[in-house]
Amino acid sequence: MKSEIPKVLHPMCGRTLLGHAIFAARGLAPDHIAVVVRHERDRVAAHAAECDPGITIADQDEIKGTGRALWCGLRALPADLSGPVVVTAGDTPLLSSDVLSRLLGRHEGNAVTVLTAVADDPTGYGRIVRDAEGAVAGVVEHKDATPEQREIAEINTSTYVFDADFLREAVGGLDTDNAQGEMYLTDVVAKAYESGAGTGSYVVEDSWLVEGCNDLVQLAALREQLSGRGLEMARVIPICSFLVNSVSTPADSLTPLTDGDAVDVLPPFAGG
Repeated sequence: MKSEIPKVLHPMCGRTLLGHAIFAARGLAPDHIAVVVRHERDRVAAHAAECDPGITIADQDEIKGTGRALWCGLRALPADLSGPVVVTAGDTPLLSSDVLSRLLGRHEGNAVTVLTAVADDPTGYGRIVRDAEGAVAGVVEHKDATPEQREIAEINTSTYVFDADFLREAVGGLDTDNAQGEMYLTDVVAKAYESGAGTGSYVVEDSWLVEGCNDLVQLAALREQLSGRGLEMARVIPICSFLVNSVSTPADSLTPLTDGDAVDVLPPFAGG
């Protein structure tokens, strides 16, 4: 980011990048949330705890890579952890709980389910490799991709759901035999496919929702996107109808809401 502020602590529309990621994860009501820290460890860990006091902080060691980060995160969680494990990046602030919930909905029966998007310019992103039947066969990082693979427009968003038991075994067998000398989490996808454990995907239609942030220009673009979506909401809300505790209520009502009140917003188009 070329900044004294750690990347995930940059503010954007009322929250830091990390704050947005934690908010989206908490929306799934998980049993545990772990934040893996390395660069500027103390500052990032302190902020994560401010965002959500129930968070588990996991320290990544000197071995680089997303695969190693997840290995460290797993070790900080209960040894008997089971069920689905959702993995997100700390620099995709437009990623929402709703998208994560839809990804989870595609996961049943899979060892790995990947959130993907189709990019106009996929340069720098890992590419989704599919077999003849359309199943996800693996993810190839840009630096390791062949010229033919770099023509693929479908990209990895660094957001996954894993089966905990499969993940624990697969991530423990990762190595650093690649162009960047890192433990790639993406190698787990190929392991799932090759073993027949099952791979799946959810392709998000709006690629902005999974756009990452690596510099201040991208941060400004993401801030503009999120602010613009807020302005669109501001235009729609005044022409909606409202129910408070199932009772029709004017939009300009001055009656204060209390804890436990249920508010339904009915959009201004046929069918509600």
